Amino acid sequence: MEENKENIVENILNEEEYVINISDEVVTTIAGIAVADIPGVAEMAGGFAGGIQEVLSGKKNFSKGIKADIDGNDVKIDVNIIVNYGVRIPDVAFDIQTKVKKSVENMTGLNVEEVNVHVQGVNVEKTED
Repeated sequence: MEENKENIVENILNEEEYVINISDEVVTTIAGIAVADIPGVAEMAGGFAGGIQEVLSGKKNFSKGIKADIDGNDVKIDVNIIVNYGVRIPDVAFDIQTKVKKSVENMTGLNVEEVNVHVQGVNVEKTED
């Protein structure tokens, strides 16, 4: 009888699943770092709170302008950007979608269902080359 109890305990331990929870902030930070490298993106379009957070902390807020909605193992991501004048917006959006999806899936193991890009404005300031 004692031997059967040990087998039962072993089976329960072997079948136990471990759960890893990844916060929205982790996903938005990964997405923000991916977007930062995309040519044609002038800046992230974030709310007033995101800008204040950057000023007060002195650190770049990579999750500014990004929202993640995690449902189990699936995630939907919204990216709000301001593009540079003269870039082809569909190309920039496609690059963002591709890079964000790849980065988030590789780093978290989550399934990225959607990456929605919202262009909030165009930066018309001239930059020095």
